[in-house]
Amino acid sequence: MLVTTIVSFILVFTGIILAHEFGHFITAKLSGVKVEEFGLGYPPRIFGIKRGETVYSVNWLFFGGFTKMVGEEDPSSPRSLASKSRATRALVLSAGAIINALLPFILFSVAYMVPHNMVSGQVTVQEVATSSPAEAAGITAGDIIISVNGKAIQNNADLSRYITMNLGKETTLVVQTPQSTVETVTLVPRWKPPEGQGAVGISTLLENPVVSKKGEPFFRSISLGVNETFQTMVLFKNAILSLFVGTSSMQLTGPVGIAQLTGEAAQAGISPLLEFTGFLSLSVAIMNLLPLPALDGGRLAFVFLEWVRRGKRVSPKTEGMVHFIGFVLLIGLALIVTYQDIVRIVSGGSP
Repeated sequence: MLVTTIVSFILVFTGIILAHEFGHFITAKLSGVKVEEFGLGYPPRIFGIKRGETVYSVNWLFFGGFTKMVGEEDPSSPRSLASKSRATRALVLSAGAIINALLPFILFSVAYMVPHNMVSGQVTVQEVATSSPAEAAGITAGDIIISVNGKAIQNNADLSRYITMNLGKETTLVVQTPQSTVETVTLVPRWKPPEGQGAVGISTLLENPVVSKKGEPFFRSISLGVNETFQTMVLFKNAILSLFVGTSSMQLTGPVGIAQLTGEAAQAGISPLLEFTGFLSLSVAIMNLLPLPALDGGRLAFVFLEWVRRGKRVSPKTEGMVHFIGFVLLIGLALIVTYQDIVRIVSGGSP
């Protein structure tokens, strides 16, 4: 289990970071920015091959990768990134996140093609909270949830997903009552449910579960992959919004926690691992676009600031110092979160 966790985490994380760096690399090349090195892993270097003006290297710290461009902050360097137009810099800086956001579509599609276990059954309401949206809509214990906004509900994960996607929106549920009558009800999932309750105020149990193994045809997998990608984006959006308008508290997961989750996905099979990798890639895309120093989003913020100031740039020295301080703070945060992950795992918790 430990070996599987370590190997799968390294391969998954390295693949995601390499895809990210390839986005920077290819757009920099196409934009005329000089790329000095494109590396697999981090130095010290094992070997490198020079093609044209770029060294393609393999390094000892086999964990991620990097793109070394000339002058990311200094516009005085010939063919530097900083010497290019604002639009070009914005494209190169955002290209990594764009690739990470597109990668899940491929991974989710392949995950659907690969034969995988599917659990389906009757999602039955066990309890309805007082004064909840479910109670107001007339849902009672024993009701079976058939669909949410036209989406078939085959297990508890389906129900959780489609409810979370519709927080704050009028949502239509089709339910089958204990008397076998089918009813349609509407409710609005809450951003701020009372503690211990979910968005609609029900607890459910999957009854008569059936496990089947199947893979989807190619074109259906493509369609499902696109749909899954957009649904995951909506879930991310709602998760972020719930930090501000809901009752969710921020719980960060560091490298150790992510490694544990990757190992669990790998143990479950290739399809769950591909899905988790897609989810992680989208997380990297969103995180990198946050306007924080040292991240791509932080560098994009300086490009935006230059536009606001009508072409007047922050000095390279000042920008470099801001990114350095941000990098130090991010490393410090990573160490703290890693420590918390270790404590959680040792105490028997999950990330």
